[in-house]
Amino acid sequence: MEKLILSILKVVDSSFHSEVIECKSIVLVDFGATWCGPCRMIAPVINEIANEYKNVVKVVKVNTDSNPSVATEYGIRSIPTVMIFKSGVKVDTVVGAVPKSTLINALNKYLKVK
Repeated sequence: MEKLILSILKVVDSSFHSEVIECKSIVLVDFGATWCGPCRMIAPVINEIANEYKNVVKVVKVNTDSNPSVATEYGIRSIPTVMIFKSGVKVDTVVGAVPKSTLINALNKYLKVK
């Protein structure tokens, strides 16, 4: 049974702008659906990233079935699709059930390295 991680916020069409676009930090958006096998495969990876980066990255999930406006606006044609936003601007997209290292590498390009 998958544990619900508190640091992942479920975002809907009406809250996407305030939660993602207006956010000043880096936001990782996981577009998927409950029926999607690859989405379920990538879910534990997204949960790990949410926990490991909880102080620097905001992680949100968007169900593309119940939130078609955002999915259409960002041209989601295949799920899972993970998008990275920085200061409200989409800076990267990763499509498919990729290894954790792929997502970490994508994220690290936008994190300030101290």
